[in-house]
Amino acid sequence: MDETAKQLSTPRKVRKTSLWRSIRQPIKDSKFFKNFVAGVAVAYVRFVRLTNPMAKGSDDPSKVFEDNPNSIFALWHGQHFFVPGYHPRHDPMATMISRSADAEINALYVEKFGIKVFRASGGREREKTFEKGGVRGLIAMKKALDQGMSVTTIADIPSGTARDAGMGIITLAKLSGKPIVPTALSTSRRKVLEGTWDKTTINLPFGRSAILFGDPIHVSREADDAEMEARRQELTTALNQISKRAMMTVDGRG
Repeated sequence: MDETAKQLSTPRKVRKTSLWRSIRQPIKDSKFFKNFVAGVAVAYVRFVRLTNPMAKGSDDPSKVFEDNPNSIFALWHGQHFFVPGYHPRHDPMATMISRSADAEINALYVEKFGIKVFRASGGREREKTFEKGGVRGLIAMKKALDQGMSVTTIADIPSGTARDAGMGIITLAKLSGKPIVPTALSTSRRKVLEGTWDKTTINLPFGRSAILFGDPIHVSREADDAEMEARRQELTTALNQISKRAMMTVDGRG
C-alpha cells in the first residue's frame, strides 16, 4: 500500500489527533504563547483585585512594604499566585523561580508586576543539601538583599510537606541578617483545588480581599542547628496562623 493509500485508510479522527500533537509542542514552546498566557494571568489578577475591596482588618500592603524595607516576605505554596498583584511597583522586590520549562510562564507573569526574577532549582532543603541551582538561587537572593532590595519566597517546598517551612528560607535569613515577614492573602470568593498537594487556591472576583503580615522573625547570624530549627518551626506556626486569620477576615469572622 502506497503512502497516499495509507493516509486515506487512516481514520480522520486519528489524523487530526496526530496533526494536533505535531503542532502542540511548538506552540507551547513559543515566546509569543508564553507571553500571551502570562499577560492573561496578569489581567485576571488585576481584575480580581479591582473587584475585591479590602476587608476591614486587612493590612495596607504599601505601608507594610514601606515599613519593612530590605526584608524577606514568606508565603505558602498554593496561596502565592495573587500576591504580586498587591505589590507596589515602586518597591524594589526580587524572587526566585524554578528553571523548569513549566515555570517560565510563571516567571514572565511575575516580571510583568515589576518584580525581578532569579531562575534556579532547589534541592532537598530539609536534608540541608542543595543542588547547584538551589545554591545559585540562594546566592542571588542574598545579593539582592545586600543591594537593599526585598525578596519574596515560598516557605514550603514540593519535596517536603505542604504548609511546613523548609530550611532554605531560614538559611537565607541567617546569611543575610534580614528578617522574615510572614505574608498571607485571601479572598471571600475562592476555589480551593483539594486534589493538589498544596491545596492551590484560585481567588475569584466580586468579593472581599485581605492581605495580612505577621511580626518579623529574626535569625541570628550565629544561629546553630537547634536555633535554626526553632525559627523554622516558628515560621511554620506564624504562616499557618496568619493564613487562617486572612480567611477569617474575608469571611467576616476576623
